Amino acid sequence: MNIIDVNQLTKRYGDRTVVDGISFSVEEGEIFGILGPNGAGKTTTVEMIAGLRDPDAGTVRVLGLDPVRDRRRLRSVVGVQLQESELPDRLTVAEALSLFASFYADPVAPGELIADLGLDAVRRTAYRNLSGGQKQRLSIALALVGRPRVAILDELSTGLDPQARRETWDLIAGVRDRGVTVLLVTHLMEEAERLADRIAVFAAGRLIALDTPAGVVRMADPEQTLRFRPSAPVLDAELAGLPDVRRIEHVGSQVVVTGTGSVVQVVTALLARRGIVAHDLRVEQPNLDDAYLALTSRLAPHPLKEIA
Repeated sequence: MNIIDVNQLTKRYGDRTVVDGISFSVEEGEIFGILGPNGAGKTTTVEMIAGLRDPDAGTVRVLGLDPVRDRRRLRSVVGVQLQESELPDRLTVAEALSLFASFYADPVAPGELIADLGLDAVRRTAYRNLSGGQKQRLSIALALVGRPRVAILDELSTGLDPQARRETWDLIAGVRDRGVTVLLVTHLMEEAERLADRIAVFAAGRLIALDTPAGVVRMADPEQTLRFRPSAPVLDAELAGLPDVRRIEHVGSQVVVTGTGSVVQVVTALLARRGIVAHDLRVEQPNLDDAYLALTSRLAPHPLKEIA
């Protein structure tokens, strides 16, 4: 079942198009990542999904609701925390949650969220005195207090140290475990790769790829590299004749083979057939960061059609 359906969504500011005919759907119970650099149109897109900004063209449906026409009803089923969200400096954690809980007919008890999200020690602490990680925990609590079916979380781990970032990732995964569908906006490749079931890759206001993180990597077909010291000589010509091999280099006693697709399998199979041992074998596999760079450089002027 689709929780969110976006069709040809477009937003312009003057003569500048910041969201350019984007279409995708979000399934119930998934973490759906929107990935791209600053200025790619990510936040504007989720603001239109949340009913905070009106589109110039296209349609959005969230649980069958139109964010423009049904804005009030939408607020009862969607929890939103945007990157620029701030609270009054003197408001304490407990006061913030109690205030937000008062907006809903059947909120989660603030004390329950304070306990669940590890905020007990700072429940009486003013917002201005919270650490970055504590502010993000509070942001997630505020997004959940109304018992939403959808949570929109925008760049929650930006600016956090590595420990706080990983703690925030654990909390985001826990939101899905509560039965909430998560729309996660990020420009961090590792975050999208770790958390998202599927990702929509944005560039210059356009959707250029839509798949699982692994599927996006396969789509880009970025290069892979094998480095090894062969136990016996292996001919460059023989390696070069293998499918998907692009380059062969020698670095001291190391052979470095670069290619795409099945290059790892075909090279290791050749070595096995020849009885050659690959000492100190190291395989540098592509990740989402590599795929993103390949896709944006190759495909940004011509948006891809959506896939699965």
